Amino acid sequence: MTVGTANDLLESARGVLTDVVALRRDLHRHPELGLQLPRTQSAVLDALDGLPLTITRGDTVTSVVADLEGGASGPVVLLRADMDALPMPEDTGLDFASEVSGAMHACGHDAHTAMLVGAARVLGDRRDELTGTVRFMFQPGEEGFHGARSMIEEDVLREVELAFALHVTPNLPSGLVGTRSGPIMASADVLDIRVTGRGGHASLPHLANDPIPVAAEIVTALQTFVTRRINPFDPAVVTITKIRAGTTNNVIPEHVDLTGTLRAVSDATRTQALTGIERVATGIAAAHDMLAEVTVTRGYPPTVNHPGPVELLAQVVRDTLGARRYVEMPAPLMGAEDFSYVLQQCPGAIAFLGVCPPEVDAATAPACHSNRMMIDEAAMAAGVATYAGLALAGLTGTA
Repeated sequence: MTVGTANDLLESARGVLTDVVALRRDLHRHPELGLQLPRTQSAVLDALDGLPLTITRGDTVTSVVADLEGGASGPVVLLRADMDALPMPEDTGLDFASEVSGAMHACGHDAHTAMLVGAARVLGDRRDELTGTVRFMFQPGEEGFHGARSMIEEDVLREVELAFALHVTPNLPSGLVGTRSGPIMASADVLDIRVTGRGGHASLPHLANDPIPVAAEIVTALQTFVTRRINPFDPAVVTITKIRAGTTNNVIPEHVDLTGTLRAVSDATRTQALTGIERVATGIAAAHDMLAEVTVTRGYPPTVNHPGPVELLAQVVRDTLGARRYVEMPAPLMGAEDFSYVLQQCPGAIAFLGVCPPEVDAATAPACHSNRMMIDEAAMAAGVATYAGLALAGLTGTA
């Protein structure tokens, strides 16, 4: 991209911002969950109507894939936006707050979708500048439903040579873009541990075998395991988030159920931690003449950015938004992303777009997945321009 083109992109993005905000608010009012998002899919298709795109709908999921073919043949660059919401209430007080009980766009996917539509409009006006194809990937089911994997199975990565995604965050000042090379987000596995003892009367514990203190011992031992056996420079996080046991005050239950999560930023540490969790749980239970059964539900793998695309992204942000708008993140986040599946198969990167409302301190702003999460919608112009800039730069082969 030339400097002139880069500066023009931000102005073009500001030119479509009103429509981008309107689409985002419409999606925010009507959140949908999981892999089947019929209303959201319809809204995206309506917003793309009239653009010079070849559009494909998903067969098994309500995805949208839209190809913008340039004036000359060349590579395929993919830009992704996720579309699904979270199963949680909204307490923002916004006049366009969710109208669906128990569902909220608390992770910014409404903004991602609207920004990618905006980028399609900006790039549609520059079709003759494209030396290749831009593929717009509108994905359902990011929030734990492996939507990216479903779309990969339906061939969304066909001929793709480079892939990018943006994710908004209220914990970065508005308009900044941050990323890093290498691991940027963690894997996410669900842990279920059942500790089985022997039930009995609470006044006669010696005639029973109480699993509650043993379960508590396992919880604390897992924290010791992580801090003493896992390399702190290749970290893992184990958090037990739910403990279920018992029925009343004078009955020792037969079993205790623990539920939690494991996060890791490398496959090696992920494997080491999963092995260690089972060893700790079963060993402590056996020491007390009990059984512990550990069940792991595998989640997303670590999200690992590729160096070349990160360098390209950094240059696009500096050229398009300004030299001080790019931030190199010092460490990965322990959240997870199913864009990891895309990055396992082709070069690319994901970056975070700061959307902290101007009146709020980014360090204390309600984060993604908060029932009070809000964004500075003006920052969406930066997201539109960045998406568009990545497509134009990626098609030059400079990645």
